[in-house]
Amino acid sequence: MPPKNANMQKITAICEKTAAKLGYELCDAAMEKEPTGRYLRIYIDVEREGGVTLDDCEKYHRAVQPSLEDFDYDFLEVCSPGIDRPLKNKRDIEKSLGLLVEARLYRPIDGKKAVQGLLQDMNDEQVILVQGENEIILPRKAVSQVRLVPDLSALEGGEDEIN
Repeated sequence: MPPKNANMQKITAICEKTAAKLGYELCDAAMEKEPTGRYLRIYIDVEREGGVTLDDCEKYHRAVQPSLEDFDYDFLEVCSPGIDRPLKNKRDIEKSLGLLVEARLYRPIDGKKAVQGLLQDMNDEQVILVQGENEIILPRKAVSQVRLVPDLSALEGGEDEIN
C-alpha cells in the first residue's frame, strides 16, 4: 500500500533507510490524528527469536528521531507490529504463506464478515485461503484487511489459562 502523500513518502524513505542501517525491517509508518495530537507511528520488525524488544524500539527511536524533526507531528512512537499484524506488503505476505489468517470483509459474503484459513496467496486481485480440503477465493476489493491469527497453543498451560 503506497503512502498517501509526499510527506509520508519522505518519512517512509527515512524510516526504511534507518531500519536497514540498524538491521530492522520497516513494516509500516503511519500518521494518525488522535484527540491528544498527531502521532507518527513506526512499526519495525527483526528476524530473530522473540521479535522486537523494548530496547529495539528505543534504539530505533533515538536513531530516526533527528531525521524526522522537519515533519509536523506531536508524538513519535516506535512499535512492534504485533503477533496479529495486518499483512500490508509483499514481504509480509511471503512470510505468512501457509499460516492461519483472518480476512475481514467490507460486506458480508454468505453471511460472514470475516473468514479464516491458511493463506495460500494474496495479490492485487484476490486472497486465496484454504480450509481443510476447501479453497476459498475472495476478491481483493471485497477484503478490508488480512491479519495473522496468533497461535496461542505455545503458551505454557494452554488456552485454559488465558482469561
